[in-house]
Amino acid sequence: MKFPIFSLLSYIILIIISNIFIFPIYFLCFSPVFASSSDTLTSTQSLSLNQTLISAGGNFELGFFSKGNPKKHYLGIWYKDIPSDGIYVWVGNRDAPSWSDSCTLKLGNQSNLVILDDGSHIRWKSEGSTGRNPIIHLLDSGNLVIREAEDENPDNYLWQSFDHPSDTLIPGQKLGWNLKTGLDRFLTSWNGPDDPGSGNYTFKMDYHGDPEIYMRNENQIIYRSGPWVGQRFSGVPEMGTGNNDFTFIFNRSKQEVYYKFELPPSGLVKSRLMVTFDGYLQRWTWVPTANKWNKFWYARADDCDSYRVCGPYAICNTSSFFDCQCPHGFEPKDSTAWGLRDGSSGCVRKTDLDCGNDGFWKLANMKLPESTNAFVDGSLNLDQCKNLCKKNCSCMAYANLEVVQGVGNGCVIWTDNLTDMRDYIQGGQDLYIRLAHSDLGGLSSGNGSDNSKKIAMGVGISIASAMVTTGLITLIILKRKKAQKTRNILGRTVDTRASRTAPTERSQEILLSAQMISSKRDYSGETKNLDEVELPFFDLYTLAVATDNFDDANKLGQGGFGRVYKGVLSDGQEIAVKRLSKESGQGVEEFKNEVRLIAKLQHRNLVRLLGCCVEMDEKMLIYEYLRNRSLDAYLFHKERCASLSWETRFNIICGIARGLLYLHQDSRYRIVHRDLKASNILLDGDMNPKISDFGMARIFGGDQTEGNTRRVVGTYGYMAPEYAMDGLFSIKSDVFSFGVLVLEILSSTKNRGFYNADHELNLLGYSWKLWREGKGTEILDKSIGELYSIHEVLRCLQVGLLCVQERADDRPTMASVMLMLSSESAALPQPKLPGFCMGWNPNETDSSSSKLDESFTVNQVTVTTLNAR
Repeated sequence: MKFPIFSLLSYIILIIISNIFIFPIYFLCFSPVFASSSDTLTSTQSLSLNQTLISAGGNFELGFFSKGNPKKHYLGIWYKDIPSDGIYVWVGNRDAPSWSDSCTLKLGNQSNLVILDDGSHIRWKSEGSTGRNPIIHLLDSGNLVIREAEDENPDNYLWQSFDHPSDTLIPGQKLGWNLKTGLDRFLTSWNGPDDPGSGNYTFKMDYHGDPEIYMRNENQIIYRSGPWVGQRFSGVPEMGTGNNDFTFIFNRSKQEVYYKFELPPSGLVKSRLMVTFDGYLQRWTWVPTANKWNKFWYARADDCDSYRVCGPYAICNTSSFFDCQCPHGFEPKDSTAWGLRDGSSGCVRKTDLDCGNDGFWKLANMKLPESTNAFVDGSLNLDQCKNLCKKNCSCMAYANLEVVQGVGNGCVIWTDNLTDMRDYIQGGQDLYIRLAHSDLGGLSSGNGSDNSKKIAMGVGISIASAMVTTGLITLIILKRKKAQKTRNILGRTVDTRASRTAPTERSQEILLSAQMISSKRDYSGETKNLDEVELPFFDLYTLAVATDNFDDANKLGQGGFGRVYKGVLSDGQEIAVKRLSKESGQGVEEFKNEVRLIAKLQHRNLVRLLGCCVEMDEKMLIYEYLRNRSLDAYLFHKERCASLSWETRFNIICGIARGLLYLHQDSRYRIVHRDLKASNILLDGDMNPKISDFGMARIFGGDQTEGNTRRVVGTYGYMAPEYAMDGLFSIKSDVFSFGVLVLEILSSTKNRGFYNADHELNLLGYSWKLWREGKGTEILDKSIGELYSIHEVLRCLQVGLLCVQERADDRPTMASVMLMLSSESAALPQPKLPGFCMGWNPNETDSSSSKLDESFTVNQVTVTTLNAR
């Protein structure tokens, strides 16, 4: 068949037009697979194995790749404008690779990324969200985002890969926390050099205290960046020098805590931070002239980069023969291990601290100690920080929060042991550590001075020997006369049937027992005795005369132990004599316990023990006399409570906290009081509080943090739930008692016996109710009037509620309590439900109603055990 020439030409032209225009337009518009250099993917398009998205500026490319095993396909992002050399800055389905050559990427029904095998089986998907017209968009920053097609606002992304890093951090990408949503952005290493799957190493920020970033091998910390100190992390001094092309950014706010870095907008400089599969942190920079990546910096570069290679208070320094060194005023805890170049045991102080007389020693160019438990206040300067630290006996060191161009601001305080420190030749931070006053100065005195001291010492010893000899002879003569006088003056109250030698033998027996039960184990596991009790003895005759033969007119009070009398010694000194009753539930053990504990405690907020008396079956403790007696005599007395102004109450709260902190942390031993209550808080002439009555206290040794007992002793209304119900006691059970005290001081109302109008809530529950309703100031005793600080009242109420939380782990330590009370700008956590917040039935029998605030035993088991936990 023959076609006309015109028809043949028309047919040829039609084919040409179709090939050039119509078919490309058809495939562009209607094909479900989109293969071009576009940077976006719509809901009707998909990306197959041999197709990619390229960012608008040509910096980054998104697509599928294979690594190691060619049958495994991963979705990843890599550099487009430079040779990638197998460098992938993000991997999506790292733990769910596709094994299908027909795998595709598309938008899912939940506006999320979905990888399909064979067009139907979902191999992997990202987190979902809700969108009307979502698209996938690869930005020129390397961030893969899902956003609304009509909205390019960077804050309105439905999802972004920057929130889900793999092993690499690139410019503009945040490492850290969104505290509002709970999102944690951290790096996770590859599983191997050719395996993009999640490995064992993570680089993750801890935002608590003074935030810092930790490298972990699974759950074990192997490296720490140190806290941010203004222009760098304190453990990365290199960030402060030679980085003119980098801008390091650290944000700490209530909404977010994160780190990121930026590069100049020219695009000539490229850099990435990554965690390697074998657990190293590396920064790489692109060198255009050499056309290669250069390892700019890496961490775990030396032994001192390893986490806690040296123990507490030790400083790591690679420039010395042995990496671990003790700072001024410290010495190795284990000298044998130290000699074998093992510093893991750390350092201990040469001289014990004495709070008010301590000073501070400056350590320059330091990697600051581990800081996630540190106290931070950005509003204080260095001098204010020092003053706050000095007032808090638990403060071990302080430093500026940030130093920018030589100007410091803010305050960081450490109350725990100082760990993981090192010093640098340059680039570190100044750290001020607490030292005893005697360790701050240098050694002085020359040979001439030494000779003079030796002569004076010899003369003094000779004179003292003569005086002692004379005194002993006189004592022997007078002793028999005093014994006879004692029998005469105490004929009606003292059992005189004992032999003359019995009192002396009994005294030795009790004191020997007190020393024996004071033994404890040190950290090495060896059993060692505490120092001998160095306590003056008072004879019975002297105390009988001082108290007018224990006349009832001189009685100050009475408790389960017996009675307390006021006395006046022959030199005019006023004393308080605690006389153990023979019928007391607190027997010899409690007496010995109080002797061994309080004889060694020295603090302005603890009552001072002057001596003891063990004679003729009498056991007595002699204390300093405190004119204003006990706190409960004011607090729960309708007329006297009006004399307690808000300033006085606040000072009493802070004083009790200081005393309790000393017992828990700053004294020679860690002590749990177990019977903290208003009647055991004594007040001196200036209304300063002093904690008393250590008959129920317990010593914790070594690393012991809690104990248990089958004989629960204490006072209704003050005992923590875990102690009252299960016999578990710890410093946190004392914290609970302190919290009850705080609420009682605020309200002038006893927790025990308090009921609101509905008879449903005790004082704890009522305080919690007012706090939740925003009526916190209504808890305050009306007799205070209007002269008070609302801020201080609400802060004390919040601290009190934090201390009485039901779970012991939720309660703060007394170190944290002191910081919360002493800093007006510190942010306090929100309290949870108190323990025992429901009221007791007023019709129930009160087991201690016969004696006000009397100690008691909850159960009938009388055997007491103390176990380390």
